[in-house]
Amino acid sequence: MMYNPPHPGEVLAELVLEPLDLSVTGAAKALGISRKSLSQLINGRIGVSPMMAVRLGFATNTTAESWMNMQTAYDLWQTRRTTRRLKVKRLEAA
Repeated sequence: MMYNPPHPGEVLAELVLEPLDLSVTGAAKALGISRKSLSQLINGRIGVSPMMAVRLGFATNTTAESWMNMQTAYDLWQTRRTTRRLKVKRLEAA
């Protein structure tokens, strides 16, 4: 498991939009989504949905699975940080 993985929106901004000198508006138009939705993703306010993963995969010549895996790694890391104090007992046969 990666230590503190980046949000997929951060990856999108830094590794795709910036090198291609794409604006949020231009990228949103290419993805077929609203500028607001893309801005929320880039700023980490929303996560990558399966449909967004498919769009990103097509647009960036990557796989939808890679975007979903990034989102899952990010979500698990964030959740584990906040749930270390859970009082859960192991399930065992009686």
